[in-house]
Amino acid sequence: MKNIIRLSRPLYLLLAALTYVLGVSIAGYLGKPFHLDLFWLGLAGIILAQASMSLLAEVFRPANEPIIPDETRLERKSIRDAALYVSAAALAANAVIAFTLYLNNRLHLSSLREPQGVAYFFLALSLLIVLVYAIPPLRLLNRGFGEFLLAAHFGYVIPSIGFLFQAGDYSRLLGVTVLPLTALAFAYFIILDFPTFASDEKYERGTLLRRLGWERAVQLHHSLILAAYLLFAAAPLSGFSFALLWPAFLTFPFAVFQIVHLRNIALGGRPNWTLLTSTALSVFGLTAYFLTLTFWLR
Repeated sequence: MKNIIRLSRPLYLLLAALTYVLGVSIAGYLGKPFHLDLFWLGLAGIILAQASMSLLAEVFRPANEPIIPDETRLERKSIRDAALYVSAAALAANAVIAFTLYLNNRLHLSSLREPQGVAYFFLALSLLIVLVYAIPPLRLLNRGFGEFLLAAHFGYVIPSIGFLFQAGDYSRLLGVTVLPLTALAFAYFIILDFPTFASDEKYERGTLLRRLGWERAVQLHHSLILAAYLLFAAAPLSGFSFALLWPAFLTFPFAVFQIVHLRNIALGGRPNWTLLTSTALSVFGLTAYFLTLTFWLR
């Protein structure tokens, strides 16, 4: 069980919960009534989906890659079987949640053009991302698209589910908030490729860093960071006050440090991977937290 908990990546589950609450907070700011039952069902659903995403990636890990260090064949089989059973149960529980909502007429599926139909669309999109990320024959995790799918799930799909469960219909404010957040999430997952580059080369994993190469990956990372803050700054062009999203810029100094530190590493400087990954996590996580706090308090 200890290995299953570790492989489900508790940090990812925490980030999923944070961005889900962000979506809920945007709905609250817009004056939508708060539905406690939908909040908890939605939160359970996204936690189960994200856990399944991480566990299925381990279930279908190639045979030449160890799941845990110094594993025996029996240990590997035991861990894979447990991960498969847990992920299957989590996906089944998600299906039960969706069916329960449908039976109780909390969300309507007669047409995607109806507001509540959009919520089901994002639930289906979340499931699709989970499956194509981890399961062959696509298994985009190993084709250079894993980082993008993770960013899209955390930064866009999950907060959209949180918002739509409460509000019912989409809002431009949601898009203005989550698109730059998705860019920061993408930059974070690119950063995670750098410390593991040597082992990724050894096992021939298809990470985005290996696909692009260091130079282009560093340039993409810098572009994502800058694009995110430019999008936040451009919020008034969409009709929203800059005063609403300015807390996102509290993390800008950390983002600048992240860019400078990665640039120095790319130029041959001594890497401090713990500092770099912690900074990238802080930029993404704290931005989501500050925005959530802002929407709740207003």
